[in-house]
Amino acid sequence: MIRLNKYLAQKGIASRREADRLIAAGKVKVNGRVVTEMGIKVDEENDQVEVDEQAIHERDEQLVYIALNKPIGYVCAVKPTRQDPHTVLDLVKVNERIFPVGRLDKDSTGLLILTNDGRLTFELTHPSAQSEKEYEVSFFEQIPMGSIRKLRQGVKVLGQKTLPTQVKKIAPAKIRIILREGKNRQIRRMCQKVGFPVKTLKRIRIKRLRLGDLRLGKWRYLNPNEVEGLKKSTDPRNSSHLYID
Repeated sequence: MIRLNKYLAQKGIASRREADRLIAAGKVKVNGRVVTEMGIKVDEENDQVEVDEQAIHERDEQLVYIALNKPIGYVCAVKPTRQDPHTVLDLVKVNERIFPVGRLDKDSTGLLILTNDGRLTFELTHPSAQSEKEYEVSFFEQIPMGSIRKLRQGVKVLGQKTLPTQVKKIAPAKIRIILREGKNRQIRRMCQKVGFPVKTLKRIRIKRLRLGDLRLGKWRYLNPNEVEGLKKSTDPRNSSHLYID
């Protein structure tokens, strides 16, 4: 038995968060009955699950994997809202029903993966995976090494101490930071905690996949080697990106 939202994510229907919204909206049926309660479990082999009156087993979409350089002003969601009318899906036009893997803040830019591969999404976003993500962060003023050391050691955010991080100063008011967790607005909260509000934040890498020279607002398909690199587990103790002063 598997939780319904996880099942929908693994089948490439939506992220787990979006799957919860579909369930709450009464768009999901299990064995012909509309299900709206959270936490329900289904039998992958024997239960019939439908979304918008379409049985899951009838879906025959090709798996697609896309890299987007997200601009400021777009939210990582499938559907727009009155408050946030622009989503990243406005920038990527494909026939398949895709969704963003994880999130980048509305005010952040950089590498975002979009796919209909729910299993990969689960593997990249589950906390136990500790998938490396690398960011370039700029500040309004020069940041001293003392503050960088505090970021490396971890700081308390929303009542919990963040994991130790890798941080490299690349300019007087600019750093690169590698995270293996993804708390809400984590980098902004961490930098605010050490007294340096973020000016700009750009994600440049997810595991082995780099943003490279992909222009802002543009997207491209990933090649098979890049997809395979995302699926491979990475031991953070053997990271080739360790920053050493």
